[in-house]
Amino acid sequence: MDWMEEVQQKLRRKNQILFSADSPFLQGLANALSGCGHQALVLWALELAEADVCLLEKAYPEDPRPRGALAAAWMWASGDIKMHAAQRAILDCHAVAKEISSPEHIALCHAVGQACGVVHTPGHAMGLPIYELTALVRRDGPEHCRAAVEARRQTYLVRLDYWKLHASEVDRPWAPFLCR
Repeated sequence: MDWMEEVQQKLRRKNQILFSADSPFLQGLANALSGCGHQALVLWALELAEADVCLLEKAYPEDPRPRGALAAAWMWASGDIKMHAAQRAILDCHAVAKEISSPEHIALCHAVGQACGVVHTPGHAMGLPIYELTALVRRDGPEHCRAAVEARRQTYLVRLDYWKLHASEVDRPWAPFLCR
């Protein structure tokens, strides 16, 4: 089944999330993520989430919560704050989604939250593409999103390959739990 058929089915069922971790469309990415070290995943997720935060800041310039979540995730990854403080900021970012009406921006809030959660566990890594790709479909519509969705999936793979090779070269402090 073409990935667009799966998306169309979810749209007909009025699902909020249009992609899933077990989707054949995302299987190559899921496999690549599973073979990646935690530091590389954090660098990958937080780098990609930056673009989403910028889009949300443009749409909601008075709301600091998405940027706050990203900043807290970086501080948590560095060992500058503890999990509880970062978790609060991440949950606040997810809360933005309950206060806005744009399906695209709702998905982007969740994408940022999932990306930030990668600091806690690599299991959150698939949440970023699931929500980001949903946002692309919501933005462009199902009839015009194919190129953007497929290009974004390729970006995930390219940036993941980059961080797999270069994470050890990053000169930054890491929290002890990310050094194991």
